[in-house]
Order: sequence, then C-alpha cells, then structure tokens
Amino acid sequence: MPIEKSIRNSLKKAQRNVSWRSSAKTHITKARSLILENGNKELALKAIREAASALDKAAQKGVIHPNNAARRKSRLMKRLNSTSSS
Repeated sequence: MPIEKSIRNSLKKAQRNVSWRSSAKTHITKARSLILENGNKELALKAIREAASALDKAAQKGVIHPNNAARRKSRLMKRLNSTSSS
C-alpha cells in the first residue's frame, strides 16, 4: 500500500515540477527575443528580471539546481550587455 501512495505522490510532484520548469523556460525565451530585437533596453531588462525571478523560484522549490538558475541568469545578462555595447 505505501508504495502505490509514494508513486502517486511522485507523479504529482513531477507534474508540478514540469509547470515550474516550463514557466521559467517561457520567461527566458521572452527575454532572449526582446534582447535580440535591439529595441527597448528597459523592456528587455524588465523581461530579464521576470526570468530571473522565475528561475529563483524554481531553484527555491528544488525544480532546478541553484547553480543552474545562476548560470542561466548570468547568460541572459551577458547577452544583454554584449548587444548593448555593440
């Protein structure tokens, strides 16, 4: 009996993790597209902040590793800074 319950619980947690991971990926994609547009830097920065927040929440909940979140945030900022200086 406990094995079936643990399987049900792990499936629920996996479903929840997919949602958090997908949300973070969506925010990252939006931020990257705004960076590539080279239009409004403030809008791109706002999108990066939202992506960073989503990554931090996913890391806090254990969906992704904290170093993974830090690396992705760093890459977003690096991409923004390289486009604005060019």
